[in-house]
Amino acid sequence: MNDSRPLVMHVVYSFDVGGLENGIVNLVNRMPPERFRHMIVALTRCVPSFCERITRSDVQFLSLEKGAGHGARLYPRLYRLFREHRPAIVHTRNLAALEMVVPAWLAGVPVRVHGEHGWDASDLEGTSRKFQLVRKVYSPFVSAYVALSRRIEHYLTGKVGVRASRVKRICNGVDTARFAPVAKRAEIPGSPFNDPGLVVFGAVGRLQAVKDHANLIRAFGQLVHGSPDAARRARLMIVGGGPLHASLQALVSAEGLDDYVWLAGEQANVPLMNSGMNVFVLPSLAEGISNTLLEAMASGLPVVATHVGGNAELVVEGQTGLLVPSADPAALAGAMAALLAHPQRAAAFGRAGRERVCAQFSLDAMVADYLSLYESRLRASAPGTGPAIQSRNALR
Repeated sequence: MNDSRPLVMHVVYSFDVGGLENGIVNLVNRMPPERFRHMIVALTRCVPSFCERITRSDVQFLSLEKGAGHGARLYPRLYRLFREHRPAIVHTRNLAALEMVVPAWLAGVPVRVHGEHGWDASDLEGTSRKFQLVRKVYSPFVSAYVALSRRIEHYLTGKVGVRASRVKRICNGVDTARFAPVAKRAEIPGSPFNDPGLVVFGAVGRLQAVKDHANLIRAFGQLVHGSPDAARRARLMIVGGGPLHASLQALVSAEGLDDYVWLAGEQANVPLMNSGMNVFVLPSLAEGISNTLLEAMASGLPVVATHVGGNAELVVEGQTGLLVPSADPAALAGAMAALLAHPQRAAAFGRAGRERVCAQFSLDAMVADYLSLYESRLRASAPGTGPAIQSRNALR
């Protein structure tokens, strides 16, 4: 039987553990199933264990196993894929998938949405002229943009030259029922830091360069090596897998922190891991709107975060947490020391952060914004006329 629900095809570089991918999981799981169907296409690979986080049984997954090189090699295959499945909307995310709006346009997909979630280590401040030019080149093939933070919105309208009416800012949302405060710090199976007398600083994120866990480890070394009280009470738990695991473990040993730092690896139960922390730390070099930061705040944790990307849109300095410069271990160590020394202030940060997330960053609000965008763009796509690429001047 034919399914009359419009199909949204989400095209990403990979579908594996990460904030961008977790946002797709939340969106697909929460969107009313009668409104849209969904298919997830990874240019590289959809990791089966991560796909299991999608609870809907009607979602398809496809791995294209892309190798190195320009994605244009995939254009014929994607063109055939789009023609076969006839999606109403193709939603690409970040620069690595942007070029796939071209075969979507060629295949007659009515709506091509592109989401910008943040920059990576190769363009931390969005200053690369090359990447700005790439985005300008593909802009005529994009129907609408989603910017996850004000800074990204300003980048698209200012540096890339996209007309403001084509950009909608939609912040990530968090499940405040799943991520909630606990009465006392939980015991984590396998953790060496379950002693209730310890103060556990924690980070959650994929172990890759842009997350800068190396800076966090060095900062934590300064904290515990510079204070007998910190050495006695403070510990660090880093949750996440990724390509830098071995080098970060080597850094822990080189800094003399084997008894103080636990690299917990990838963990499926992030709410449980958050419940085993006293303070959450986000040391990233760049961020859009961080899912892990929102989840930590929803969990009632005080936070220390670098002043990059959308972090300042989430963390109210001196009210829900502390903001520090990126790549500055001394500043990061100082912020952690301040919360270690003042537990009542830290607890007040945690309460205020929870209140802020519940009031402004709910998952229901995020889903409603995407539904509104999808449906308004479909209405505007002039059914029956087919997509027509507009002039560059009209689109900018």
